[in-house]
This record gives sequence, C-alpha cells and structure tokens, in this order.
Amino acid sequence: MSAPASPADLYRHSLRLLLDKDIPAWVALWADDGLMEFPFAPDGWPRRLEGKEAIAAYMRHYPDHIDLYDFPDLRIHQTTDPETIVVEMRGVGRLIESDARFDMNYIAVVTARNGHITSYRDYWNPLGVQEPGAAFTGSSR
Repeated sequence: MSAPASPADLYRHSLRLLLDKDIPAWVALWADDGLMEFPFAPDGWPRRLEGKEAIAAYMRHYPDHIDLYDFPDLRIHQTTDPETIVVEMRGVGRLIESDARFDMNYIAVVTARNGHITSYRDYWNPLGVQEPGAAFTGSSR
C-alpha cells in the first residue's frame, strides 16, 4: 500500500478534478468529518460546511455556475505543520449564467491527513463575484 499523498500533491490533484468538473471525485478527497470554511462569505452565503455530505451538497451544482479554465500562479507554501499548506492562486474561467469572465485570487489554508482533506479555509473575495454562487467552490447558496 502506498503512502498517502502529501497535502500539496493532494491539493494539486483536487484542482485537476475541478478543472475536469469531476465533482464526485473531488468530494471523495475529503475526510468524512471534513470542515470547509469561508471566513469572508457575505450574508446569505455559507460560512461553514461540516462533513463530507454537506460539502458534497454544496459542490453538487458547481459546474452549472462556473466553467474554470485554469489555476495560474499557483504557489503552495509548506508550514511548520507537515499536514497543513497555505495556497495562493488564481482561478480563471467564465460564469455560466452571464458568460462573464471569471478571474479570482485565492488564499486557502488546507490540512490533509491520511490522504484526505480534513480542513479547508477559503479566503476568497466575495466582492469579485457578480453572480451568486460563483465562488471557487461556488454552487448555489
């Protein structure tokens, strides 16, 4: 049996799955008790998703809202905790409903244990989204 992927490798794989719009495989990367947080979420948007089922429900309609083309400028920083990384990146694509260009900068703090994402704090800027639900993990509110 191979060793679990490093947090950085797991994260890079998760981005590929998002570009491929393979939401079931992306959700499968999560621990059952995973926690996803959006500290800057505006009113009416979720701030905290607890558990793989809640994350799956939130992500289910993701491809209906945003068509991502690339994650340029990806920088993954190791921390003193080998299970935690800090990620800087851009997501570029288009918003499905309006066909407007999507270009968002992100900072995320991600923790992974035993090859699964256990915690993801997504510090995206809600002011950059003009279509509800079009954030990085954007599905319906």
